[in-house]
Amino acid sequence: MKQIVTIVIVIFTVVSLIAVIFTFNQVSQESTKLENDINYRSSLLADGLKESVEPNFINKSDTYLQTLVEKYAGRQRIAGLAIVDNKGAIIAVSSSLPKEMSQPQQIATNVMDADKADGGFAIFNDKKMYIFATPLHENKSVVGSLLVVQNASYVDSQVFDIWAGNALRVIAQALLISIVILLILRWVIYKPIHNLVESLQLRRLNGHDKDSSDVSYNPLFRPLLREVSRMQHSLIQAKLAASEEAKASLERINSPWTAQRLQEFIKDTAKKRPIYLVSNREPYIHSKNNNGITYSSPASGMVSALKPVMESCGGTWIALGSGDADRDVVDQNDTISVPPQEPKYTLKRVWLSKKEEEGYYNGFSNEGLWPLCHQAYARPIFRKEDWEEYKAVNKKFAKAILSQTKGVSNPIIFIQDFHLALLPQMLKNERPDATIGIFWHIPWPNPESFSICPWKTNLLNGILGADVIGFHTQLHCNNFIETVGREVESLVDLERFSVTRNNHVSFVKPFPISIEFPFNDSNLEGSEKERILKEFNINKTQLIGLGLDRLDYTKGILERFKAIEIFLRKYPSYQEQFTFLQVSVPSRTKVKRYQEFRIEVEKEAERINGLFKKNGWKPIVLSLKQYNHEEVAALYKLADFCLITSLDDGMNLVAKEFIASRNDEKGVLILSEFTGASRQLTNALFVNPYNGEETADVIKSALEMTSTEQTRRMKALREEVKTHNVFLWSAEIMKALITLG
Repeated sequence: MKQIVTIVIVIFTVVSLIAVIFTFNQVSQESTKLENDINYRSSLLADGLKESVEPNFINKSDTYLQTLVEKYAGRQRIAGLAIVDNKGAIIAVSSSLPKEMSQPQQIATNVMDADKADGGFAIFNDKKMYIFATPLHENKSVVGSLLVVQNASYVDSQVFDIWAGNALRVIAQALLISIVILLILRWVIYKPIHNLVESLQLRRLNGHDKDSSDVSYNPLFRPLLREVSRMQHSLIQAKLAASEEAKASLERINSPWTAQRLQEFIKDTAKKRPIYLVSNREPYIHSKNNNGITYSSPASGMVSALKPVMESCGGTWIALGSGDADRDVVDQNDTISVPPQEPKYTLKRVWLSKKEEEGYYNGFSNEGLWPLCHQAYARPIFRKEDWEEYKAVNKKFAKAILSQTKGVSNPIIFIQDFHLALLPQMLKNERPDATIGIFWHIPWPNPESFSICPWKTNLLNGILGADVIGFHTQLHCNNFIETVGREVESLVDLERFSVTRNNHVSFVKPFPISIEFPFNDSNLEGSEKERILKEFNINKTQLIGLGLDRLDYTKGILERFKAIEIFLRKYPSYQEQFTFLQVSVPSRTKVKRYQEFRIEVEKEAERINGLFKKNGWKPIVLSLKQYNHEEVAALYKLADFCLITSLDDGMNLVAKEFIASRNDEKGVLILSEFTGASRQLTNALFVNPYNGEETADVIKSALEMTSTEQTRRMKALREEVKTHNVFLWSAEIMKALITLG
């Protein structure tokens, strides 16, 4: 619709411009005509009076001359007459004219000097006048001048009337033309194409067609419709074939998991039971800008992993609304269909006050639970008021979910992460028929570390309300079971890896999360590569290392920078030949520790650059902003190696994204041994991020690795990520929820 409005505006502008040009020409012609007319009438009058004026002027009959000029003043458009001598002095003048007329007198002087009649326009008494002067003679000598002054205001009035009349006609004509074109575009072109697009979408998504008869009867679109019909038929056949293949693949153990296969699996096992996914972070954020409302996806590994799953299975995603335009786009139930361009599931938004956000998210979740669960040596901070807000927000989520599932039998509710640890028990108390799962996306610490939490029992009881409790690794499962055994009165079954409490059984299982494969299958074109290198001021001949993380103290960014410093000192030949690009998305910016960490990272990068920079080169390029999916994929493809030095990490999906992006089967992954991904990605190069010397040596090995060895390792890594992708992860969790829950 915006394009149609643009077309109408352009047409209106062009029509108006053409009309202005024609009106300008018309006004010019009319002005010339009116000026010639007033000049002609003035010359006739002057010539007629000249015969009477000249003898009396010579005879000094001033009284007669004054009577004469008074006689003609006021007739028709004549404003008055004046007679001046050859010195410019006024001899006689109509009472309607001022006694001193500098501009008319100057015209008279010019006429006498040239001995030729002439005229011109002047303004006096706030009116536009036309002054015509003709010389008076005595024996062929110029002795004076007769001035005829006419009211010329009607000239401007008629010109204005032309502009006004034409402007009204132009506006009326332009509006009429624009409306006609708008209607033609809207009903003859836009509407049929829109219906055709809807028809194609329905065919693709649901396998049935919308009535497109208004397109078929339009001769303009008949050739297009015939071709589209063939494409639709091919699309339906392809979709049916894919569906049959997906169904058949359910029987084949080694078949790769795809979105289609997951969809068939959910249909087959869930038996139309609705799925509700619950998380703190939403998959789409709506924001206001100068162009209206736009949307984006947040920098979150959890969101990146779960979006393709929800797009495959449908259902409802319940999350906090965080965008400044989020409220503007939801319906009366605070829901919106997403993805915006091609809706496949429902997003239900929950709203928090600033006080709730501060206590629940910034306080208890990120200053308490986050450092508690990560062995990154940051002291957890627990406050009673934060705990109260954490409980209140979990209750708010429970209320939203219960409202959304009202009247729904046996719903499947899948809860994400440490922000909602109390939610499983709250829901199970109200909906014992619901199958509830929770996945803990971060590490679970050892029992001794967890025991410092003042509300440890409340958290464990909340989590144990779930039927299935998932972690990334078996180690995290073991830590959780040991923690429950120490802190909660329950029956722990190590053979089944389950916990029974109050006659409710919770199964604890490892589900290593993954990503969609491939992450981005396009190649990095030369122009795009040049653009990225130029943006970061990197010489195209240089070797490039990449770090890509949220700006978080658990990611080992400072340790990474120190390893770069050691590498350049230990192997100086790489100075000016190697650049490390660190891209970090600012995170949890309202939390004091994260504010301090940003300053530390910037100062450390500046310090190291100060040690080595020369000839316009610096070893570390630090970029603290978010990039979209395509830009991130381009950065992955650009790097010679990707360096991940997490001090403690549940999984780390950046490692898998890097692998899934490298369809050239080149590049080296350097991975911290303290990530969950290190258990799966065995063909990476491993480092202890606390050992800078070791990391420096591994960087050298990565840069000097042969092309053959890179390809061997990357092929194996890509096969691992391809096989154990996010669709398999989701299928295993759903199978556990349905069969064990």
